[in-house]
Amino acid sequence: MIRRMATDASNPIPPFPAGFLWGVSTSAHQIEGAADQREASVWDVFSAEPGRVKDGSTAAVACDHYHRYPEDVALLKGLGVDAYRFSISWPRVNSPGGLDFYDRLVDELWAAGVRPVPTLFHWDLPVALDWLERDTASRFAEYVSVVAERLGDRVQKWITLNEPAEHTLFGHALGAHAPGRQLMFDALPAAHHQLLAHGLAVRALRAAGATDIGIANSHGPTWAASREQADLEAADFYDLLLNRLFADPVLLGEYPEGIGELMPGDVAADLKVIGEPLDWYGVNYYAPTRVGAPQGTDIEFGGLTIPAELPFSVQEIEGVPVTDFGWPVVPEALTELLTGFRERYKDRLPPVVITENGCSYEGVDDQDRIAYLDSHIRALHRAVEAGVDVRGYFVWSLMDNFEWAEGYARRFGLVHVDFESLARTPKASYAWYRDVLRAQR
Repeated sequence: MIRRMATDASNPIPPFPAGFLWGVSTSAHQIEGAADQREASVWDVFSAEPGRVKDGSTAAVACDHYHRYPEDVALLKGLGVDAYRFSISWPRVNSPGGLDFYDRLVDELWAAGVRPVPTLFHWDLPVALDWLERDTASRFAEYVSVVAERLGDRVQKWITLNEPAEHTLFGHALGAHAPGRQLMFDALPAAHHQLLAHGLAVRALRAAGATDIGIANSHGPTWAASREQADLEAADFYDLLLNRLFADPVLLGEYPEGIGELMPGDVAADLKVIGEPLDWYGVNYYAPTRVGAPQGTDIEFGGLTIPAELPFSVQEIEGVPVTDFGWPVVPEALTELLTGFRERYKDRLPPVVITENGCSYEGVDDQDRIAYLDSHIRALHRAVEAGVDVRGYFVWSLMDNFEWAEGYARRFGLVHVDFESLARTPKASYAWYRDVLRAQR
């Protein structure tokens, strides 16, 4: 497989429109630590079970951002980003004094000239709750109202959920993530209840006066392995499950054909909530997926086991570079994704923000990461030139962190973290991104 990429330093990235929002992203469970000062989440339980996390680690300390946030905000200020996307831990908010931490963080960000962009759910569900239960959506809306009342005077831009597709697929269908269920298609209620929670959260935020609300859905083009009918049908089904199942209800107020009848409750009424208008639509992009007909055997791909009984197989994209995680590097697929979304959803697609884009590479002199980001930002610019209304771009991630079921084995950060000493060291990509942002202003 190809590993190296190249960057043309003599060819600067073209300027983006005025007001374009440049940022970086993190999530609470992956960086905060201080697990003893919050309720348990499903990820605490999952990580404590032997064999669930590949290196046997937990996020009990992680990057200790809870105690070191002034140092991390100083890194954000030095980077020169406009905005910082972080997540708020529902289990921490449920704990005495938990919101005080986010109060301090938001104030520190504004003092550094960095706009806070909180995500209200990034997979760390309180352990007493369950997305298979409808009541969890209502409980989420109550939690959102509490957060908005406390922070709404200083936070304008909000994100409801992060990647409900992955949380459903990996956590409830395949068992690779918390809460570790292997329900296959019986996991669909978890998807519906997360989407319902999103819609209820939008209403709660509107009631609190918010006027800048989005969601962070993960998307990528689905490429059929061949033009054979079986491969085309498998690719269409995969695209429905991972893309349209989570975009159509939010943007169109309807499920793809054949899906609604599989969901629980009064689906028509729920869709009116799920389809609450958004101010922008967040896209987390990493790679396209090559999909073909099932091959009759389990497939190991990208750190996951794709069971043989699924009606599709995920296959390697040949002839492209890969990250240290083995993910294909295909920047032009980002342009394809965004122009395709504009064609599919037309005037129902609000302005787009890339809420995550990044890669796993080792080393502090991370030239491969620089090349990855350079090529993807250029691909994003081509989408803007093609007429897609893109308003922002957030790199995943500010710093190396707890990478879910991979533990600390994968490094996505612009800042290196020594997980023994917790020392932060900006990488070459940090300096590169800083210089890109300076040139854009």
